This record gives sequence, structure tokens and C-alpha cells, in this order.
Amino acid sequence: MKKIPFIVLFALVALGSCNQKDKFDASGTFETEETIISAEGTGRIKEFKVEEGQTLKAGEYIGFIDTAQLYFNKKNLEAQIQAGLSRRPDVAAQVASLQVQLQNAQHEQGRIASLVKADAATQKQLDDQTSMVAQIQKQIDAQLSTLDISTQSINKETVPLRALIQQISDQLSKCYLVNPVNGTVLSKYARVDEEATPGKPLYKIADISSLILRAYITNNQFSQLKLGQKVKVFIDNGPDKYKEYEGTVTWISDKAEFTPKTIETKDERANLVWATKITVKNDGFLKIGMYGEVKFQ
Repeated sequence: MKKIPFIVLFALVALGSCNQKDKFDASGTFETEETIISAEGTGRIKEFKVEEGQTLKAGEYIGFIDTAQLYFNKKNLEAQIQAGLSRRPDVAAQVASLQVQLQNAQHEQGRIASLVKADAATQKQLDDQTSMVAQIQKQIDAQLSTLDISTQSINKETVPLRALIQQISDQLSKCYLVNPVNGTVLSKYARVDEEATPGKPLYKIADISSLILRAYITNNQFSQLKLGQKVKVFIDNGPDKYKEYEGTVTWISDKAEFTPKTIETKDERANLVWATKITVKNDGFLKIGMYGEVKFQ
């Protein structure tokens, strides 16, 4: 068997590599929009039903942070409010005697008025009784005003306590962990019995039903693409084999940048490229960080 010189073999491999590279117009890596979910409450994590690779729905309950101290504080404030409100005066009871006096005086006023009509009583007697009715009414009005001021003062004392209760209720609600977005858990940062504080990362989640291929195109290719355009995306599927997907151009940068060192483009001489995002529906084989190739249709 005749041996092929090494220099010839190298040239053939290099030529094949170049031809393979020229099959595609751009290349890049797959990524997605990741969301880091952080704690909003303070306390020990008592339940945390999250595992890496788990699929979660928006609004799904995933655990809670210990709320005992917040609950006791809320109950204490509620008791303080009840104690304060119990000091409010009983308006009806405190003016009851004056109301009886007023009714009796008004009854006597009516009786004397009848006697005056019958010339059995003098006008002065009627005027004196009318004055007494007015005096009792003023006493009732003054008493009601004093009691109303006292009641309003006590009610105002409870306002800051009620505000504190609302604040604690809000803190309590934040101790119940609810997943905010649909997606798959990529990383888990917390465990049961660990202390949670506001801002402490709990887990990272992303919707991987579709991934984004960030590819870079040259100046010559810039005019060939438009938003919404369908393109072919390829990933490795064994030696010299590729798996094909349909992608949609969803974003094209309006600013050129220097070619990233990790990205190869069709035109190796170009030093300025435009970043693009191509959305590809994931059938389960696409992974974040995986390389992909693009062919414009």
C-alpha cells in the first residue's frame, strides 16, 4: 500500500475543514434568559421543594420560611389594638342620664304650653321651661363633643399599630415561597434549615422550551438578514453529521463589535461583526452553552 506523504495528508484535512466550515454562514452558542429567584423573607427555611432539572410553573408553591416570630409579633400588636379600643367611651351610656332629663324637660315644656293656652300657667313659666330644655341640650352636645374627641384620639393611637400589622402581614406573605415564572431549575443555591435573608439567591430558573443561538455575522451578511426571517440551524450529531433545526431571527444588533475570539465567521478577514439572536424550539437535545451553526435560507 502506497503511503500518502504527510504534507499532502495535512493539506487534504485542512481543505476538508475549510470546505466544512464554508457550508455555514455563521456560528455561535446557545443561551437563554435566566432568572435568579431570591428570598424576600427572613428566617430559617422550613420547606424547599426545588431540585435541579425540575420543571416549575408560575405560581407554584415550593416551600416556606419560618414565620413563628412574625406571627407572634402580629398577635401582640392585635392585642394592643384591642386594649386601646377598649378604652373608648360608651357614648350612649354616658349621655343616657342627660337624655332622660331632656325628655322629662321637653314633656314638662309641652304640659306648660298647654296650660298657657288654657290660661292656667304664665308665659314666664313656659319661657323658664324652654330655657331649661335648651340648657340640657347644650350639655348633651358638649358631652357628645368631648366623647367624640376622646374616641378619635384613641382611634388615632391604633393607626401606627395597624400599619405595623400590615407590614408584618406583607412579611408573612413573602415567607411563602412561590415560583414566579415557568421554566426549568438550572441551579439550586439553598437548602432546608439554612437561614434566608432578603436578596439571598434560592435557585436559578430558565424557560428552555426554546433556546437562543447568539451568532455573529459579517458586514456582507448584515444586509441578508431581517427580523422574523427563517434560517437553518445545525448542531453536531456524530462525526461529520449534523442535526438540523429551524430558527427564527428575533434580534439583530444595530452596533458592530470586534469579532469575539471564540466565534468563527465565514469571512475570517472581517474584524467587525454584528450580534444576532436566533430562537430555536428545543426538542430536548439543545443545551445551554452548546455550539450551533447557521445557514441562511
